[in-house]
Amino acid sequence: MRTVTFLVLEGVDKGRVYRDLPIPVTIGREEGNLLRLNDERVSRFHAKIQAEDSDIILTDLESTNGTRVNGAPVQIRRLRPGDQVSIGRTMLLFGTMDEIENRRDSGRNRQVPQDSAIQTIRAQDLAAAAGRAKAEAYEQTEPTEVPTPVDWSARDEEIPPLPLKLSGAQAARFSEIFDFLHRGLSNAVENIEANEDGTEVKLGFAEWQTIQAVQMLLARYGRGISEPNEAL
Repeated sequence: MRTVTFLVLEGVDKGRVYRDLPIPVTIGREEGNLLRLNDERVSRFHAKIQAEDSDIILTDLESTNGTRVNGAPVQIRRLRPGDQVSIGRTMLLFGTMDEIENRRDSGRNRQVPQDSAIQTIRAQDLAAAAGRAKAEAYEQTEPTEVPTPVDWSARDEEIPPLPLKLSGAQAARFSEIFDFLHRGLSNAVENIEANEDGTEVKLGFAEWQTIQAVQMLLARYGRGISEPNEAL
């Protein structure tokens, strides 16, 4: 039996994981939906998830406020791991972390089309010729070591656990911090535009700056925990 998983990114149910729901799945606010949302802007029976051959198909059930996938309004749409489904004030992330990771890896390993490959080879030849000319004009210097990118994964088994036995005040402070950072990221990604097949997204400069600011704050919080006497 095929199953689907959704993580709630935004809305009253934020943070909930609806894991391994057997297909077909209906989404709505009424009892009887396999994926029930506490959102007054979600219709009683809002959307349906079904399988067709190897595809997962999302269909809007003539809902009042409509359904969006990666920001675009849809009536029917094939879902891929990592797609964001917006229903009412709720945003759902489709797929498990493993499925999203596998899609990301397959995108990295996708073969380059032949025409693009020819253009790449020609560009490499021109670059090599320019490099040889430059080497003849200048003394050769020591090559710069290129840092190896650090792999990052959100698979369940690789997520660091939260500390246990927090006091009420500590839990409240952590929740306040997480909500603040989550709000920053949410504001940054809400205007991202995806292409038709969901393989690329376009991010504005202001949104990019917001993501960098969240990254900076996370670094400062990390330093503040390891060195508590250093002010944020």
